[in-house]
Amino acid sequence: MKKFGVFFFVVLASAVLVLSGCGKGASSSDSDKDVLSVWAMGDEATQFKTIADDFKKETGITLKVQAIPWGNAHDKLLTAVASKSGPDVIQMGSSWMSEFSKAKALLPIDEYIDKYPNLDPKRFYKGAVESTQFDGKTYGVPWYSETRVLYYRTDTLKKAGFNEPPKTWDELAKVSKKLGDRGDDLYGLNLDPKEPTMPFMLARQNGSELVKDDKLLFNQAPFVEAVEYMDSFYKNGSSPTSNLGLNLVQSFGGDEPIIPMFVSGPWMIDTINTTIPDVKGKWNVAVLPKKENNISILGGANWSVFNYTDKKENAVKFLDYMSDTKHQLEWMKQTKSLPAVTEAADDKSLKDDKIYQVFNEQLKTAQPAMLTPSFDQFSQNFINTFEEIYKSDTDIQKAMDKFNEQSQAIYDSKK
Repeated sequence: MKKFGVFFFVVLASAVLVLSGCGKGASSSDSDKDVLSVWAMGDEATQFKTIADDFKKETGITLKVQAIPWGNAHDKLLTAVASKSGPDVIQMGSSWMSEFSKAKALLPIDEYIDKYPNLDPKRFYKGAVESTQFDGKTYGVPWYSETRVLYYRTDTLKKAGFNEPPKTWDELAKVSKKLGDRGDDLYGLNLDPKEPTMPFMLARQNGSELVKDDKLLFNQAPFVEAVEYMDSFYKNGSSPTSNLGLNLVQSFGGDEPIIPMFVSGPWMIDTINTTIPDVKGKWNVAVLPKKENNISILGGANWSVFNYTDKKENAVKFLDYMSDTKHQLEWMKQTKSLPAVTEAADDKSLKDDKIYQVFNEQLKTAQPAMLTPSFDQFSQNFINTFEEIYKSDTDIQKAMDKFNEQSQAIYDSKK
């Protein structure tokens, strides 16, 4: 999964873990056909012991899991594609799926869906499925999903005269401004200017298609208006224009939080509960405020089969196993990652969880970042463009005309 907002993965040194049913390395009697090589990104491999034990009991297949640091993963995948030598199964960041499916690195799994019903795309959130399907073929299954919602201090909003979270763009601007007017060095909303997906998410909320017929629409009214909306929070003091160097305890905690609202993902739930226990009962989450819609960004990770493996059947068995609702719920308990299977929301442990249900509601319409290999590059370039905008009186339309022209050249070169 890729990083968004304040989302950080733990980056580990590359390590190989051979995980068998007894928790030790595979025995010499294991035939090679009954060993699956799995590349897992970040710290995911450290969580695999229980999965590996149960998977071997059920299938007789041993998992050989290699932890790949996210920072090295893309280059390592490119090397595997070039050499046609890699793992049997790959954990894929959702934003990389387009690039590597086009490179023919991933196995289309459509022919296996009837045999393995857990792979049926209808079982997953629609946005998560979009990140696995290209040119009419399915190149993986969603493993876990995440999206953005609005976190807010209920007591601070109530003190300012707001009994409910903002539900529209206008309400968000109004609440943020009033909270920012509480005093010097106090703000309403943390709108991180270096978060590369935010403008694209807001543009979609304002009705932008982002791209149509291979023409980028970043300088058209819906996108430009979204940038103007973002800029207004910095210009009127509702959001800080620079990193304040504060941790969550300092910004969101206390009786008078410096920044009582922010947009982030499910990983922040546990962080708040463990680092700021004093705010228990004083915060909540809400679906994002709406303009034309309130579409949020969908991130997460998928499982794909390496196209050059000679163990395709066993690899697909692993995908089927990981897509089972029971196993997705177990993974959530281990890692706090949200299941990508929609029926997990009906499990009692989640059905009664009001915070989770907000994420579930947001996930129903969330969409992945633009599914093009060039997205990472021009989304990072936007950070520089936007810095010129919010730190000066730059003409936004002209800035976006220039940004769109540069982005189109990148897009065309990578089609």
